[in-house]
Amino acid sequence: MKTLLPLLLLLCPWLCLASPMADMVVVHKSSYSLALMKDGKVLTRFWIALGPAPYGPKLREGDQRTPEGRYLLDYKKADSAFYKAIHISYPNDTDLAKARSRGFSPGGRIMIHGQRNGFNPKVQPSNWTNGCIALLNADMDRLWRAIAPGTPIVIYP
Repeated sequence: MKTLLPLLLLLCPWLCLASPMADMVVVHKSSYSLALMKDGKVLTRFWIALGPAPYGPKLREGDQRTPEGRYLLDYKKADSAFYKAIHISYPNDTDLAKARSRGFSPGGRIMIHGQRNGFNPKVQPSNWTNGCIALLNADMDRLWRAIAPGTPIVIYP
């Protein structure tokens, strides 16, 4: 086995480039950061953009806020209006109950996504989404490879 691994790495150098899979994603809206976590340790951290009303939890559809709480990254969407997208399982039962008690729809279709297709800046503007979490396309590629559907995400204020 000791001689097999070096031989494999020589024949298949792309094995060295494989990124470790994250077991959790943690977002801190107040510091505009998204961290990929593995066994409680930060693998990498990305700068994010949010919506024009970044502070406070999402209360209803159209409020341009990003939800806060525990969710799952439940599916990946390669054919999005944005450069790749990963769906966040918002709303959960608590979100639904809160919105309904106020007479509102909670909204939905909250994603982590790259830049709008055809737009690939080196630096992205702040607070341009409708409540989603946006990354630069190169960062979105790294996130895309590092998570599998079902990965938990925690979004803090």
